[in-house]
Amino acid sequence: MKQIELYTDGACSGNPGPGGYGAVLKYGTTEKELSGGEKETTNNRMELMAAIVGLEALKEPCAVTLTSDSKYLVDAIQKKWLENWQKRNWRKADGSPALNRDLWERLQKQLDRHEVTFRWIKGHAGHPYNERCDRLAVEAIEKFR
Repeated sequence: MKQIELYTDGACSGNPGPGGYGAVLKYGTTEKELSGGEKETTNNRMELMAAIVGLEALKEPCAVTLTSDSKYLVDAIQKKWLENWQKRNWRKADGSPALNRDLWERLQKQLDRHEVTFRWIKGHAGHPYNERCDRLAVEAIEKFR
């Protein structure tokens, strides 16, 4: 299996408001940037989209280290929130509906396809790939202004 590094970030101007996402795929010395956005969305949706688009871009199953500054994304996997939401028919522990089900289901398809390890890093702390993804996300927002 190819070893891939995936760096992701999402951004939103207002929450909800125009949003963007950025992702950088790295395989050896090869890098690919991905970005996009939506006119009316949330920061959490853009964080999820960055991960989804990055994983969907891979043409074959891979071993992926996904690095994100989103606690929402990383904790949902590492703390098994996503798994528990699915077991409870998309309900959180307090009984309220889990948000962004459409995107979590799309992400789950990619998690079933790839071997993904999630890694959280502090945002806006000078990590070069995180900063690059943030720039891609912010640039994507500009298309909606």
